[in-house]
Amino acid sequence: MNMPAQTQTIYTGDQIQATPVISQLNVADLEPGRQHRFFFEAVQMGTGQHWYVPVVVAKGMQDGKRISLTAGVHGDELSPVNAVQRIMASLDPAKMSGTVLAVYDLSRPAKEYTQRNWPTAQGGGGLIDLNRVWPGDIAGEDAPTRHAGLIWHQLFQPNVDLALDYHTASTGDDFSLFIFADCRQPEIRQMAELFPVEQIKDDPGEEGTLEMAFIQADIPVMTIEIGGPRRFDLPKIEKTVEGSLNVLKHYKVIDGAMGHTSKSAGTFFGNSFETIRATAGGFLELRVDLNDPVTPGQEVAIQRNSFGDIVAKYRAGVAGEVASIARDALREPGARVMRILYNSEDIRT
Repeated sequence: MNMPAQTQTIYTGDQIQATPVISQLNVADLEPGRQHRFFFEAVQMGTGQHWYVPVVVAKGMQDGKRISLTAGVHGDELSPVNAVQRIMASLDPAKMSGTVLAVYDLSRPAKEYTQRNWPTAQGGGGLIDLNRVWPGDIAGEDAPTRHAGLIWHQLFQPNVDLALDYHTASTGDDFSLFIFADCRQPEIRQMAELFPVEQIKDDPGEEGTLEMAFIQADIPVMTIEIGGPRRFDLPKIEKTVEGSLNVLKHYKVIDGAMGHTSKSAGTFFGNSFETIRATAGGFLELRVDLNDPVTPGQEVAIQRNSFGDIVAKYRAGVAGEVASIARDALREPGARVMRILYNSEDIRT
């Protein structure tokens, strides 16, 4: 459902923990030179109350790029929250040009239970991945789709020139410090190269993701994966903050010397995944770990049954680097064992 750009910030008149509640945002009418905190009034629950999304806006003294930082599209992704908090705490709006919009805990009910997907009550209950329904629809058939529609049309679309979307692996899995970026677009590739990450995948995006919604709206965006879920991975968080501040410096939102980038980090670039899935049920023993280089035919994992017998062996089919792995040892048939990032040209910066 298309909606026109909104022209003003609308305050509902409510406050939560002394924080004003808004139902739409226009950063242009906020006072410059300071940070503003809001709760955004999003979709209703079945009881008629609302889910409220925390929003922080750092409004610079001068005009400039409007950059969004999003954390919590999935409820088990915690390192992104800490990374965005650190970025916002480092900003001095009185010395900024442009605006930084931080949106936390987008999937509020999932975050309350530290679970990946949004729990719904209809039809006896179910789980919906909020990162498969963007840009949403305020008249959609379920609450998460309506929730995404409200956030997209009344928070993001009118206020964002470029976006950084922070994630982690799902519960039971782990990720390197990794970026998904549509490197066919020079501006997006340039942003990605400002991060001292371990791996970057040239990736066109997936329908329904927040990343794809921004791409389809001609807003440069990339997805940053900060390791594993349900914890703070401090080394990866620190590098994520450094890369994010590099982006703000590149667009002259803040001043300062550039930090480490993909060039100094020796980032591995690829454009494809080989996904290895379990062919049997059993207990997984990994022979490799994140970022390890692999070659075709190399044994990367085995699986044993409850008697300790080997029931499956898994080998790499490509030359590349391990990007994500299963941390939960028990794997059902079809469950993902690992993803190997590869590129036929084995490009490095």
